[in-house]
Amino acid sequence: MITFKDLKFKKKDIGGIGTNHSFDNGISISIQAGEFPYSTPRANLDSVDDYSSFEVAIFNEFEGGRFATQDFVPDADDDVLGWQDRGQINTLMLMIQNQ
Repeated sequence: MITFKDLKFKKKDIGGIGTNHSFDNGISISIQAGEFPYSTPRANLDSVDDYSSFEVAIFNEFEGGRFATQDFVPDADDDVLGWQDRGQINTLMLMIQNQ
């Protein structure tokens, strides 16, 4: 199973950091942090270790990349989840991999 610690984050051209990971089942997850994403802190820092929460979105690549966040978090009120900590992200990744 892939977990948060296995992800490779890169510095973004617009500031902050981010990663996208595609799972074998056609679901992908985007995890971002920086001045504009819903993260803690909301600042453009250099390392994943500088952040305690992240902005997350889930996509279904087999359906044209449509947002699939609400498929996994039915009570979410948006396609983007803000301020998700590592534990919450690990839970989401486990749900995706067990689908």
